[in-house]
Amino acid sequence: MNALRQVALGLFVAALVTACGKPGQTTSPSGAKQYKIAFVTNNAADFWTIARRGVEKADEELPDVTTEFRIPSDGSAAEQKRIVDDLLAKGIDGIAISPVDPINFTPTINEIAGRMPVLTQDSDAPDSQRLAYVGTDNHAAGLQAGGLIKEALPNGGKIMIFVGNTDTQNAKDRLQGIKDAIAGTNITIVDVRTDQADPTRAKSNVADALVGNPDLVGLVGLYSYNGPAILNAVKEASKVGQVKIIAFDEDDQTLAGVKEGSIVGTVVQQPYQFGYQCVKVIAAALKGDKSGIPADKRVVVPTLVIRKAEVDDFITKTNQLRGRS
Repeated sequence: MNALRQVALGLFVAALVTACGKPGQTTSPSGAKQYKIAFVTNNAADFWTIARRGVEKADEELPDVTTEFRIPSDGSAAEQKRIVDDLLAKGIDGIAISPVDPINFTPTINEIAGRMPVLTQDSDAPDSQRLAYVGTDNHAAGLQAGGLIKEALPNGGKIMIFVGNTDTQNAKDRLQGIKDAIAGTNITIVDVRTDQADPTRAKSNVADALVGNPDLVGLVGLYSYNGPAILNAVKEASKVGQVKIIAFDEDDQTLAGVKEGSIVGTVVQQPYQFGYQCVKVIAAALKGDKSGIPADKRVVVPTLVIRKAEVDDFITKTNQLRGRS
């Protein structure tokens, strides 16, 4: 077992061992200041259920912190901005956000960062003045996905990639990682198709791709809902096994697909740690302690590759984090 995998497994186990909120108030009964910390996602995928558990656990451990977890239901940058404006109006003290449109949202992050600690999580805005990024090294995750692609297609062939949009930093980094991993092989990326975080559109994109490109041998989904969308479209086209599927994250349908052999494998993150670490880092920073922030301002949570051999154990652990029996 390599060092990175050992660290990743260690973090996952730690999450299980340590896996709501308190009513908001300015001071506690003892007179100590209470801090309000917000965590904002970039869509409504089930992926974030696990991140919420991490946020709640940190909230539980910190008596002087109250947390708020917010989800933009339509995955749009406009709705995310409205959520942030509402949180600021409520008087939060710190915020962790996964920016839908990092370039255009950077000025907002910079303005907020002048008033309070701001973290990016899941997807970064590297040119902003955020305090740090907490989450996956998405280029490394893309390399892992690329490894699965090469493993599934030793003779090469044409593949297509599907994602919510190509503006988010995590999508850019994952895509580049895949490109770097398959460089020099006979694997060709025909197209990258976007769906704006709409699962219905995600599925229709795959169906259209299979009709218009009958020589496709591989389909790759970069976001959590893309795996199920690809799997369902491939099943309806009666091409299970003919077209290899590589996914990201731990959606139930994705894991079921890995278990049954319809999906080659999935690159999973550790969203519990996103939520937990963000609240902890912001709370410490609010008290003047920034020792938990690395010099490169990246708190990296390692990813894991889940194939059929690992999937049962992973499902058990993930269900525990989700609070399922």
